Amino acid sequence: MAGPIASLPGRNAAVAIGVAARRQLVTEWRGTALHRWTLARPKPEGLGAAPRDLRPVDAENGARILAGAFVLAGATLTTGPRGDPWDRPSPDRAFAVALHRMGWLRDVVAAGAPGPSEGLRLVLEWRRAFGRWNGFSWSPDVLERRVFNLACAVRTICTRASEAETANVALDLARQARFLLQAEEGPVRAAERACAAAVAATALGGRPGERLLAEALAKLERALPATVDPDGGHATRSPQAALELLFDLRTLDDALVQRGVAPPDEVMRAIDRLAGAVRFFTLADGRLAAFQGGEELHPAYVAAARARDEAEERAVPAARNGYQRLEARSLQVVADAAPPASGAWSTAACAQPLAIEVLAGAKRLIVGAGWSPDAQGPQAMRLVDAASTASIGDASCGEPLRGFPAQVLGPRLTGAVDAVEARRHEAPGALWLELAHEGWARRFGLRHERRLYIDVAADELRGEDRFTPAGGKGAGGGRKFVPFMVRFHLHPQVNALIARDKKSVLLKPEGQEQGWWLRNDAIEVAIEPSVHYQDGHPRRSQQIVLRGQARLETGARIRWKLSAAESR
Repeated sequence: MAGPIASLPGRNAAVAIGVAARRQLVTEWRGTALHRWTLARPKPEGLGAAPRDLRPVDAENGARILAGAFVLAGATLTTGPRGDPWDRPSPDRAFAVALHRMGWLRDVVAAGAPGPSEGLRLVLEWRRAFGRWNGFSWSPDVLERRVFNLACAVRTICTRASEAETANVALDLARQARFLLQAEEGPVRAAERACAAAVAATALGGRPGERLLAEALAKLERALPATVDPDGGHATRSPQAALELLFDLRTLDDALVQRGVAPPDEVMRAIDRLAGAVRFFTLADGRLAAFQGGEELHPAYVAAARARDEAEERAVPAARNGYQRLEARSLQVVADAAPPASGAWSTAACAQPLAIEVLAGAKRLIVGAGWSPDAQGPQAMRLVDAASTASIGDASCGEPLRGFPAQVLGPRLTGAVDAVEARRHEAPGALWLELAHEGWARRFGLRHERRLYIDVAADELRGEDRFTPAGGKGAGGGRKFVPFMVRFHLHPQVNALIARDKKSVLLKPEGQEQGWWLRNDAIEVAIEPSVHYQDGHPRRSQQIVLRGQARLETGARIRWKLSAAESR
């Protein structure tokens, strides 16, 4: 081990070695009979509240499971009616994660009879196979969601269960919730873990449930200020992460009301802030802006999170969580105008400074790759080439950890942009942003400046990407040039065609009579293949690539304009 360890990058390697050693000690302790005994005491006294997960259910998926086909994370496991999915290998790791998280329980219950009784059988089968302890199925990222999903289903699946079966399921829920609260994995997802444990505690009866609830709420109150920014965004800067935590907190709020417990002020404050963030990130097509490891999600899913938003009619702010919005009659633009999350918060962050998404007529037009941790896609989808922004040469503005540090710490971003300048201007009939970062300065001595201008009356978006010498001085001097590219990734439902002038590109969204012209003054314009992830699955798409050459001592620029084409 001495050779490989010595060759790892200093700081991350040292941190990874320390974390790995601590985890090994903790793992050995968790596998002991004494630890299992402590988790089981005191035993819960029956069931308590009936927490309600506000996420939409898929009764058709539940019916498939009742028929013996588990379709999860894009893979299928056929067990036959009343089969056992726990006694056979899963198709892949993503499937196994989804299976052990038990998010499918709500679908099974929603499918009607015999859904609840079948859900109970599957939970008891899991208990026999994995109920003592297992390194994979009891890992924090899997356990967190299983505790939440089981807590929301336990009342329903135990409706016709025997007293012994109900006691066993309640005990298992208590053990897993206590285990979850003991998982000291740092600040990332600490709020989500504490919330899941608190929801489980509300579902358990008697003094043991009350004690567990008090402990979980105390941890939640400490974790929320670090997780939810004052302006409502999630610390990861992922719009989807904000929406998912909002779902969980609203479930907890409802369950506390059932128990006659006043929700802590910190919980209510976080709910209000997250609701505002979700309102900001919901675009004209009802989906989320897809940035920083978050997916766009289905409109019905987003709408379910907003159903209890008491401030629904409030005006949407122009900026939140480091993002900026510009809007005209038909156009809607969202720009990532802040650095990605850093450190432990960056395991799903994307090194894509100044990336944009554009909707035209409530249809996605210009997008990013839409990568998320649940997507079956490479880590390269987190880099600058997979976003609608500019890049220089083959360089990136940061990259995920690799090797041993990534195995221990997760694929955190390293070397990413740590500062972004953003200035917003408003005038009658016009809105514009002036953005800049120096992510290319160390290697090329160039600064990327992006100007986005909305002409409200003309319903046009005008952009300029400029590369200027950082600090007024180019790297290398002389007459050296470096290639640069400005990319516009298109949604899979958008077709692109280069005009005869070899410059202008006609964009035509499916289902719209009106197209959009992307005009520019680039040296070279090309349409190339791309990929866009939806629901974690890749879909073929296209990207427009504008190419040029930047002189290191003086820089370069490309101007472009998006405007409506005349209808046929």
